[in-house]
Amino acid sequence: MSLIFRKAAPVRAIPLGIKLFPFLQWIRQVTAGSLRADLLAGLTGAFIVLPQGVSFAMIAGLPAEYGLYAAIIPPIIAALFGSSMHLVSGPTTAISIIVFSTLSPLAEPGTADYVRLALTLTFLAGTFQLVFGLARLGTLINFVSHSVIVGFTAGAAFLIATSQLKHALGIPIPSGSSFLTSWMVILKASGQINYYEAAIALATLACAALFKTLRPRWPGLLAALIVGSLVCLGINGQAHGVRLLGELPGRLPPISAPDFTMDTLRLMAPGALAVAFLGLIEALSIARSITVLSNQHINGNQEFIGQGLSNIAGSFFSGYASSGSFTRSGVNYDSGAVSPLASIFSALFLAVIVLLVAPLTAWLPLPAMGGVIFFVAFKLIDVRHIREILKSSRSDTLVLLATFGSTLLFEIDFAIYTGVLLSMAIYLTRTSHPHVAVMAPDPSDQRRRLTEVVPGESAECPQLKILRINGSLFFGAANHVSAILEEMDEEDPLHMLIVGYGINFIDVSGAMVLAQEAQRRKKMKKNLFLCRINQNVRRFLRHGGFVRELREDHMFSTEYEAIARIFDTLDRRICLTCKVRIFSECKTVPGQGEERE
Repeated sequence: MSLIFRKAAPVRAIPLGIKLFPFLQWIRQVTAGSLRADLLAGLTGAFIVLPQGVSFAMIAGLPAEYGLYAAIIPPIIAALFGSSMHLVSGPTTAISIIVFSTLSPLAEPGTADYVRLALTLTFLAGTFQLVFGLARLGTLINFVSHSVIVGFTAGAAFLIATSQLKHALGIPIPSGSSFLTSWMVILKASGQINYYEAAIALATLACAALFKTLRPRWPGLLAALIVGSLVCLGINGQAHGVRLLGELPGRLPPISAPDFTMDTLRLMAPGALAVAFLGLIEALSIARSITVLSNQHINGNQEFIGQGLSNIAGSFFSGYASSGSFTRSGVNYDSGAVSPLASIFSALFLAVIVLLVAPLTAWLPLPAMGGVIFFVAFKLIDVRHIREILKSSRSDTLVLLATFGSTLLFEIDFAIYTGVLLSMAIYLTRTSHPHVAVMAPDPSDQRRRLTEVVPGESAECPQLKILRINGSLFFGAANHVSAILEEMDEEDPLHMLIVGYGINFIDVSGAMVLAQEAQRRKKMKKNLFLCRINQNVRRFLRHGGFVRELREDHMFSTEYEAIARIFDTLDRRICLTCKVRIFSECKTVPGQGEERE
């Protein structure tokens, strides 16, 4: 039994311990070199998340420290129980906006009641995500096409860069402003640019690009932050209006408890489901976008479980709903992170910064952080794959441009839904129109193997039409295939042979198309034959009772056997005067016509 099992399943079964604790698989591969790289990437990520956590909490209507709390415990749990090597979880813009829109009608933002509802919303969202993962719904990631990822990533890069212009230029842009609104504010206030802040941002950006080009393995982003801070000190930036991060509250996330009363749970359930769906799509999309660069396999079910557990745990440590972060994941990968330990180190460094070094963060200039995030945003734009998509496929180009445009003009969740739904619509359109090719023997081939007919060049038998169906014959394709079969009667062939090895799947609707065509042709004193039907399709036709209508003696294993049997039923009067003679059997018919060479 063991030998048979190994042959049938060459991929070894995952041990139960690794299924329950997936970090046991990658933690064995940690080396001194990867540990050092993860430490440096984690340190860089900790400084990046500082202003983000504060701003995201403000967008969500929560006290500033709750954004930092959401970036400490949830990323650790997500890294331990997820499947991506580079995905960094925590507070995000999209999730923060949904939290605010869900809770603001129910409680005053910033109040104790508001925080209590936010924790309950987070717990429920995590529970939904965990259930989705345990139900193995992670295959939903297969419906997020590569074009959606590339378009979404490029659009998010523009959004991220635009969101940092307020730090790089010193122009006040209202939090939560859309892409177009932000640029309208920037253009109107172009005369208010703080050139000292712009100089710091440019110096930081140039330093990050220089390190990436000359010393790609060095912690260039962290060095760029230091250079930006030194430039700020050198030009006495604070005296010229350069904004600093400011001192943070110096305490770790306090223990908290969601509200488990039935009334509150019932009230939060609809919003929690929306947060759960958006969080999963956002996390999976970001993880997939990173895999374009890292060539890593993502387990959608495990990511669902990791995100669910991270939100459940976060709700008990004062963290509000979190998901994968485009900016921090990009920084993490670009900083040379090797394993999920980088995300864990980032959270631990952030805890240390919040607890011990909070006063020192007050001297970190916001333009320097904006410059680093600018660099990360530019790196997210996959120019090579965009060019390939634009050149190779119109439908994929449409998906890419629609996702990109929707990301810039609408909400992020709508952009992802747009790309996914458009991809599915194109896929369904393609699968509902399987290719039906007209076939004929190749006269230059000694075995007379069937090839696709080229109109005006290939010859066909006037009494036998040979078709090959390539694609699934299911309910969505039934009308299309039925219409094509009926159109073939205009040429008035006596028989029709369908070569079915390209039919990889069939359902009741597809089987009924074949059975009805056989009955229709029988009434017209014509015949329908099938050959080279794969075993699964043949088994379905037999178990469904369709073989009785199709007739067992009209189904053949090969096209050679089918043609030989069908040839005996052809009208010899037509054969005697036929000049085509494309079958080997035609040599046995005397007449004035000569075999076509």
